[in-house]
Amino acid sequence: MKKTLAKLMLAATAASMLGAAAHAATATNTFTARIEIQAACEVTSPTDLDFGTHGLLNSTITATSTFVVKCTNGTNYTIALTGANDSGGVKNMINGSEDVAYQTYQDSSHSTVWDGSNTKSGTGSGVDQTHTVYGKVDPQTSPAVGTYTDTVTITVSY
Repeated sequence: MKKTLAKLMLAATAASMLGAAAHAATATNTFTARIEIQAACEVTSPTDLDFGTHGLLNSTITATSTFVVKCTNGTNYTIALTGANDSGGVKNMINGSEDVAYQTYQDSSHSTVWDGSNTKSGTGSGVDQTHTVYGKVDPQTSPAVGTYTDTVTITVSY
C-alpha cells in the first residue's frame, strides 16, 4: 500500500506539473503607427542681387540672386517677389529721395517679369530646389553718388 500511495503521489505531482505547463498562455494585441504629412514649404539661403559699383547708368547692368525652396513632395506652389519700394510694376533701389529702377525676371533673357503679380510656379519634390532671380537695371539718368538698396521679399504660397 505504501508503494501504491507513493506511486499515486508521484503520478499526481507529475500530472500537476504537466497541467501547469499546459496552462501557460500569451495574449497579443496590435497598435497603429501613424503620421500625417501636411503640405509645407520653406525658403532658405537667399543671396543678394548685387549689381556692383558703377558710375553712369548708360548701359544695361545685370546680376543674379538665388534662393532655395523646399516643399513636401507633390505640393504645388507659387513664388512672388515684392520689393519694399515697388512702384507701378517697377522695383526701385532707394538712397534718400533718389532711386535706381530695376526689375527681376524668371529667365536669363529677361523676358518674363518676376514680381508680386507675375509669379513663378513649381511642384515640391521633398528636396531643395534652387531658384535663380535675374535682375536688370536699364539705362537711366544716374542719381547722386551713394549706395542704393531695396529689400525684396520672397513669398511662397502653397
